Amino acid sequence: MNAELIRALQQLEEEKGIGQDVMFEALEAALLSAYKKNFGGGAQNVRIEIDRTTGDMRVYQVRTVAEQVTDPTNEIALAEVQQYDSTAAVGDMVELEVTPRDFGRIAAQTAKQVWVQRLREAERELVYKEFRDREGDIVTGTVHRIERKNVYLDLGRIEAVLPPPEQIPRESYRQGERVKAYVVEVRQGTRGPQIVVSRTHPGLLKRLFELEVPEIYEGIVEIKAIAREAGARSKVGVSSRDKNVDAVGACVGPKGSRVQAIVDELRGEKIDIIPWNADTSLFVASALSPAKVMRVDIHEETKTALVIVPDHQLSLAIGREGQNARLAAKLTGWRIDIKSETQLKEIEAQKIFIDLPPEETAAAPAAEPAAADQPAAEAAAVPGEAGEGAAPLAAASGAADEPAPAGAAVAEEAGEPAPEAREEAVG
Repeated sequence: MNAELIRALQQLEEEKGIGQDVMFEALEAALLSAYKKNFGGGAQNVRIEIDRTTGDMRVYQVRTVAEQVTDPTNEIALAEVQQYDSTAAVGDMVELEVTPRDFGRIAAQTAKQVWVQRLREAERELVYKEFRDREGDIVTGTVHRIERKNVYLDLGRIEAVLPPPEQIPRESYRQGERVKAYVVEVRQGTRGPQIVVSRTHPGLLKRLFELEVPEIYEGIVEIKAIAREAGARSKVGVSSRDKNVDAVGACVGPKGSRVQAIVDELRGEKIDIIPWNADTSLFVASALSPAKVMRVDIHEETKTALVIVPDHQLSLAIGREGQNARLAAKLTGWRIDIKSETQLKEIEAQKIFIDLPPEETAAAPAAEPAAADQPAAEAAAVPGEAGEGAAPLAAASGAADEPAPAGAAVAEEAGEPAPEAREEAVG
C-alpha cells in the first residue's frame, strides 16, 4: 500500500505540477486531522511523519517527564523514560511513537476530505504564483463560455475573464475560438486565483509587436509611446538604437506582413507607425500623419503645439470626429492646436489691427470715405474723349455735386450748346 501511495503521489506531481514535498505535507496534515478526530483528547502535542522513500507513516507525541504520572495523555513516568534514556530528568520533554496498529485504515476513511482540500489549495497557490508574475504579459486562451456579456477563456489550468469594458467594441466571440489577451490583474479570491484580461489595453498592442517583430523583442527597435482607440485606430511611436536599422520598416515587415498580422489579430484595427523624434516639433508633425504639416510652433509654458497645415489638409489632420488629432495628442503628450493657412492669416491680421496705436486706429475709419471718392476724382483728372479742355471737365465734375438743368442735359446729349451759351452768342 505504501508503494502504491508513492506512485500515486508521483503521478499527481506529473499531472498537477505540484511538488512531492507539498503533497507530503498536505497528507501529513490530513492524517493529523484524522488522528485527532479518532483519538480526541488523547491527541495533544502530536505530529505525523511520512517517510519520503518508503511511504511508512508514524505518529509521535510529545510528553512531559514526571515523577508520578497524573495525566497519562501528556505525561510519562521518569522510570519508564530512563529505560532508554538514562540522562532524562523530571520536567524534560520527550517524544514517543504512538502509531496505532490500524492507523492506515482509519486514516484512509477519515482523511480524504482534508487531503483533497489541502491539495486543491496547494494547486490554487501554485497557479496564483505562476500567473502573478505574468501581469502585463499576453496569454492565448480558448473561448470556453459567455455569461452576462463576460467572456471566459480557458488557459489550460485556470479560466480568465474578459469583462465587457475590456472587450473591443463590436467584436464578437465564438465558443472554441482562440483569442489573445493582455493580463491586467491577477488576484487571490475565495475560490482561487482570478485572472482579468483585456483586449483594449495598449499593452496588448505592444506585446503583439514584440511577438511579430524580432527587432523589438531583441531591443534593437524600441516602442516609445502608444496611443490607442481599440477597434478603430492606433498610433505607435518607434525608434531604433541601431542607425542601420529602420524602425518603421522593421515594424511594417516585408510587404507589410508583420503589421498585417497584428491588424488581423485586432480584427481590422488601423495602425499608424510613427518614427519617434527627440525634437518635439518634428514628432508632432509626424504624429499627425497622413496629413502634411507646414509648420509647428511649440509653446513650452502651456505645453501646446500650434500646427499649421494647408487648407485642403485641415480635415485630414483633424480626422473623423477629431480622432487623428486626439491620438496624436495622446502619443506626444502635448496639446495640439491645428490651424489652416487661411485661419492663421486671419488671426495674424486681427493681431496687427489690435496692436495699432490709438490715433492710427481712429484714423483708419475716417480714411475709408476718402478712399470711396477717389475713383471719381481720378475720373475728373482724365481728359475727355472728344478732346475738350479742363473747363468742361470741371463743369462735369461739379455736376456731381449739383444737378444740372434738364434742358442742359438734353442739349449736351444732342451735341448743341446749352441755352445760356446760345444767349451769349446772340448778344
